[in-house]
Amino acid sequence: MQFYIREMNEMYAADILNWKYEKPYDFYNNGLCDESLKEFLENPYYAIVNDQDELVGFFCTGVSAQVPKGHDHGAYLDECIDVGIGMKPELTGKGSGSEFFSFILNQLQQENASPLRLTVATFNKRAIHLYKKLGFKKVMDFTASTEFITMKKD
Repeated sequence: MQFYIREMNEMYAADILNWKYEKPYDFYNNGLCDESLKEFLENPYYAIVNDQDELVGFFCTGVSAQVPKGHDHGAYLDECIDVGIGMKPELTGKGSGSEFFSFILNQLQQENASPLRLTVATFNKRAIHLYKKLGFKKVMDFTASTEFITMKKD
């Protein structure tokens, strides 16, 4: 499948904010409200579409990809590019995560030489397995309302 990056717009953001994941991934469910729309539209969020121009996911970078409570635990002291991703719920668990995230990583690594870092909930074994497969290594863990780990790829 071919992927393309699109500028985030209100249509993409509203679609993403209405995605509903099944348990235990419902932790990632959002709600469509002005504050959430503002987050997506005023920060570095990008839509990912396929070759039919259908929205398949998104990624964000910087502070938007961090868990705020992680700062209390020193999770973000190193100079890294933080990245967060989301894939359309109907597409998850079907084996296309590696291709999807590899596309995002390639785009980020073409533009930057800095190490990449992500934060993931520890229950999300599927994502952690993918991140390890793509070269990320666990750096630390911390607890906010949920247990999280940070992972880094040099």
